[in-house]
Amino acid sequence: MHIQTQSLTPNFPLCQFFLPKPKSTTKFHFPPPYKPNSSPNFSLKCSLSTVSQPTHTSSPIYKPLPAEVSRTIVELSSLATLSTLTPDNLPLGIGVRFAVDNDGTPFLCLSNCHSRFSLGNKSSLHVQLEQCGMRTPQCTIQGSLHKLEDKKVLKWHQTMWKKRFGEEVDEDLMYVIAVERVLHMEDFMEDGVWVTSSDYKNATPDPLRDSAEALVNEINAKNIEDIFRFSNIYVDLDFQVSEAKMIWIDRLGFDLRLWCPQKGIFDVRIPFPREVTDIKGARSSFNGMSQLAWEVEKNYHSPDFEKVKQFKQITHSLS
Repeated sequence: MHIQTQSLTPNFPLCQFFLPKPKSTTKFHFPPPYKPNSSPNFSLKCSLSTVSQPTHTSSPIYKPLPAEVSRTIVELSSLATLSTLTPDNLPLGIGVRFAVDNDGTPFLCLSNCHSRFSLGNKSSLHVQLEQCGMRTPQCTIQGSLHKLEDKKVLKWHQTMWKKRFGEEVDEDLMYVIAVERVLHMEDFMEDGVWVTSSDYKNATPDPLRDSAEALVNEINAKNIEDIFRFSNIYVDLDFQVSEAKMIWIDRLGFDLRLWCPQKGIFDVRIPFPREVTDIKGARSSFNGMSQLAWEVEKNYHSPDFEKVKQFKQITHSLS
């Protein structure tokens, strides 16, 4: 595997969504979309693929970068597998609870019986995040295990630990992993992408992370017709979708899992018309896209946008 810190392959075309005024005959489970300047009609530009090699100029992206996803994973998780070498040079992995500080550095609490770990040795912390039972993105943080020495930082870590786990912790049992690099994987049996320490620490966790799972569950429960409509209107498919679910949602869009008995299972990425910063914005964007898809399906609006043409076939079973 090669180190790829901020790059994804550009494959999708650009498109424009022209969102018409919602009709009263269409019902949604979400609040009406936000309308800037109270205008009855507005247009939004949407990029379905524009990720390129890092440059000095900013380029829009259609999905969070691996460093951002890794930071989101560790923010949402509290259990991991710590692996390192024992004094007799044998590998050992144990399950641990952990938290992270503002730059994503993991800190954890080990009992006295874990003194067999050699401080300063190369270690790794493997963290997984299950997304609605359909996908498990994960990251492995490589670095070295150290004791906390700065009393001020140690006190802050103790406060954070109590806030997260509701318990006091002995300062002599607290450790940190000095991050050297991170391996990000989108799911089991997927190729990984190496992320540098600086890219990982400078990345920002997704702003929707704390509410994403609840919103996805709500959409799958109440808006399944919209999910099917999205796969028909926004994705260029040559087969009929028999089952569809949303996997995850973030500031740039959402992922769908589609199933066809004859063709198999596919994941597809559908971006928002514009980046959102909170759940309210995500709901509004989803609602607006639902309205447009309904208009196109009923032939009330012409599909003057290019459909998503690339999706990934997977071998997992649809949950």
